[in-house]
Amino acid sequence: MVLEHAVLAVVPGQENAFQEAFTEAKSIIANMQGFQGLTLSRSVEHPSTYLLLVRWDQLSDHTEGFRQSAGYRQWRKLLHHFYDPFPVVEHYEQVLTA
Repeated sequence: MVLEHAVLAVVPGQENAFQEAFTEAKSIIANMQGFQGLTLSRSVEHPSTYLLLVRWDQLSDHTEGFRQSAGYRQWRKLLHHFYDPFPVVEHYEQVLTA
């Protein structure tokens, strides 16, 4: 399992519109091969900042399967205009749990 991590800086004042758009967009990603689930969390201290965590079977399910799909083009249209600056996306593999 690979964990995608992205801190999303949403333009202040656009939080509600972003959350509504994300509600629509999540069905796009949920139908992708290798998708295991996601969480979207909002910062308590900085309410325009969100943390997106997506679980994938393998890295290529995200970087190739999703990002090269027609669904990603729709995802981008729904969400990317909310970000300032554009987020850095990183991927992690679990090494320890408690």
